[in-house]
Amino acid sequence: MTAPIAPATTSASNAPTDPPAAPPASVRARVPRRGRTGRPGGPSRAGRTLHAGPLTYGILVVAVLFSAFPFYWTIVAASRSNADLAKVPPTLLPGPNLIRNFEAVLEEADIGKALLNSFIVSGSITLGTVLCCTLAGFAFAKLRFRGRGALLAITVGTMMIPPQLGVIPLFMLIAELGWVNQLQAVILPGLVSAFGVFFMRQYLTQTLPDELIEAARVDGASTARIFWSIVVPIARPGMAVLGLLTFMAAWNDFFWPVVALTSSEPTVQVALRQLGGGYVHDQSVIMAGTLLGTLPVLLVFGLLGRQIVGGIMQGAVKG
Repeated sequence: MTAPIAPATTSASNAPTDPPAAPPASVRARVPRRGRTGRPGGPSRAGRTLHAGPLTYGILVVAVLFSAFPFYWTIVAASRSNADLAKVPPTLLPGPNLIRNFEAVLEEADIGKALLNSFIVSGSITLGTVLCCTLAGFAFAKLRFRGRGALLAITVGTMMIPPQLGVIPLFMLIAELGWVNQLQAVILPGLVSAFGVFFMRQYLTQTLPDELIEAARVDGASTARIFWSIVVPIARPGMAVLGLLTFMAAWNDFFWPVVALTSSEPTVQVALRQLGGGYVHDQSVIMAGTLLGTLPVLLVFGLLGRQIVGGIMQGAVKG
């Protein structure tokens, strides 16, 4: 006798289920949408190209015009005569007297020798400042030694002292050394700057990781090898910025060169004061000499501009 067979039942897993009800609209509004990366807030910003609006371009155009107009006016004034510059309203187009004014500059002042002296002075000060300040900045940023904080405070504190206070003792020193009217009297006092030391210290503190130095020491590298092989490549953008600022400051310096040098060994800024002599100064000749003195600065900026922009972009990516 067999047991009665129970009626077949449908399994719960095979039973058809109704689709879940959609959440209310108020709930759906509070749920953030997910982008391609799976994070709330829409698509990822990493692959999105940001476009500037018309207002941004307008502000940039106005800033460029305001920045470039003084240089353009220098070109216009250097190519005109003194009578043209006295007209009201003044002319805004270049004239035909640029070569003539350049010849007048060469006749009134030894501008060629002045340019050479300025290149020697500015180049030497720039190389010395970049090298010495990078070494000092690396020491203050990553090396541990007694009195580091006090020495850094003293170095930064010297920036608060007006440079005019040290002119008399500095001139007495170079007079004792017999360096009056020699270029080393202008070069040596500017080989190190407190601003350069502080600038490179701050730059290396942010860009040079301690783990990289520790790994190099584990591999047996000396401090000098770490500096030349690790610190210098990382600090290159900061060194380019410091080099440009130092070159411009040394090239435009007038006060100390006019004290330490005479008219026989002038720099560009000292030679420019000899232009347009007489009771009525010829402004066109002075502007022509100014234009000749500005071109080397533009050349240096063209050489170091890529390093500066690369350093800015590198810092922006790291940030």
